[in-house]
Amino acid sequence: MNEQEIFDKIAAIIGDRFELNKDQVTDELNFKEDLDADSIDIVEFVLELEDTFGAEIPDEEAEKIGTVADAVAYIKTKIK
Repeated sequence: MNEQEIFDKIAAIIGDRFELNKDQVTDELNFKEDLDADSIDIVEFVLELEDTFGAEIPDEEAEKIGTVADAVAYIKTKIK
């Protein structure tokens, strides 16, 4: 799976979860600042990432995921 495919899947998750048009999702989109996501939103998003990509994301690592680019980079390192 390449970076664009990962981005597209993450954009779809964000679109569904945060009621945002997938075209509005960019690498720089910040979950807390741009989407007003609270800790519960972040946990639910991370759980959905885990389900979608079959990768476990430890809490310490999840805390470092602040933007879409962070999520893409992390998932890219976890799947081959």
